[in-house]
Amino acid sequence: MMVPAALLLLGALTAVVAPRVLARADVDREPVVALWVWQCVVAAVLLCFALSMTLSAAVAWQAVRGHVFAPAPSRVVDVYAPAGTPGTWAAATAVALAAGGLWTAAMLTREVVRTRSRRRRDRAALLERAPVLPGEAAAADGLVVLEADRPDAWWLPGPEPRLVVTTAALRRLGERELDAVRAHEKGHARARHDWLLHCSSALAGGFPRVPVFAAFRDEIHRLVELAADDSASRRHGRLAVALALVGLNEDRGVFGPTPSGGRADVPDRVHRLIAPPRRLSPFRRLGLTAAGALVPAVPLLVAFAPGLGVLHHG
Repeated sequence: MMVPAALLLLGALTAVVAPRVLARADVDREPVVALWVWQCVVAAVLLCFALSMTLSAAVAWQAVRGHVFAPAPSRVVDVYAPAGTPGTWAAATAVALAAGGLWTAAMLTREVVRTRSRRRRDRAALLERAPVLPGEAAAADGLVVLEADRPDAWWLPGPEPRLVVTTAALRRLGERELDAVRAHEKGHARARHDWLLHCSSALAGGFPRVPVFAAFRDEIHRLVELAADDSASRRHGRLAVALALVGLNEDRGVFGPTPSGGRADVPDRVHRLIAPPRRLSPFRRLGLTAAGALVPAVPLLVAFAPGLGVLHHG
């Protein structure tokens, strides 16, 4: 029972400590690397709990043990489930973690269902406001223009993705700024940021008291915007992206002393575009990427090291 308990403790410790460690890192310098590290940390936490559940079930029930350790010699089984080990705590742990896994699956399913329903409504509303007339083909670049007094632009993903831009945005933005908006939204689509947002929202909604999941949701929402800003900047320049952000948001009250609405991060994004932080060296970026990939390897090492040690010495 020692290995399942160690994995459970490692998962809990990572869930509490990792957000504090990552909060002190200067993630704004490399948002793509930061996104990767956050995903690796969350994967490590989930892997800890999944391995702890599997090994606890193997300790508690002979039938599960036969499947988990089917190809292993008996001395390996004795390391994980020594004779005389009480199965009550192992069974309780396995059932609790299995319930958490089912709850996670239910939250992800709910998020997918809600997203699909919302997209169907958005597409129906878009078709009602901007219908495709008989004999008229949809724009090859997926651009849809809506009549509106407020400048706005957003990406509508799906089988036929669309970039929706209002007429007020067309009047306010120049050609280069409009191209920057398009590149920003396509950056989201290429990187599949929508899936990251859905997964983070599902985990945080399902386990609101787990620090790593709440921080993951908050940071992902911010980092995907920074990553898309950088993607658009590489093609159209930082100034064009900054001007586009200002043009689309200056009427929303986000640039005052007390930013309002859901876009309070826009002033920071504009400042970052105008005065960009110094990027990390390629060697440093590679090192952080490799370090992030190693984080999920830690629970695997904890889980398999005792058995491999027995095989090696045997």
